[in-house]
Amino acid sequence: MDIALDEARAAAARGEVPVGAVVVSPDGRVVARDGNRTRALNDPTAHAEMLVIRAACVALGSERLTGHDLYVTLEPCPMCAAAIAAARVARLYYGAADPKSGGVAQGARVFSHPQCHHVPEVYDGIGGAEAAALLRDFFAQRRGGA
Repeated sequence: MDIALDEARAAAARGEVPVGAVVVSPDGRVVARDGNRTRALNDPTAHAEMLVIRAACVALGSERLTGHDLYVTLEPCPMCAAAIAAARVARLYYGAADPKSGGVAQGARVFSHPQCHHVPEVYDGIGGAEAAALLRDFFAQRRGGA
């Protein structure tokens, strides 16, 4: 999760919402890492999770990430949760909950739908306090606060 938090900080420095993600292979190797790039790429789908899933699939030469872990600093939105299921990610670790836009434990709860053909193991709250603080500080600065 430390690498994902580093990617979230880098995203904030670029003016992006500070969310970072990392795909890790079954043997512990980092396959892909990135942070949000929706503004830089003018792409509403360029969430950190989508970017690392795409990059990891290219690196592995497969549309599936069977056995791989995904670490992300914020609860994935419904779009990202659907991509996680489609990629067959084995385990999802996320930091801060997202009551507004989450798609795992909040809102849509994508993995609990019968149409979801793969459900990863989910572990929440990993590095959650630091991830939440990054988001809180980012939006406070945007509003002209602290």
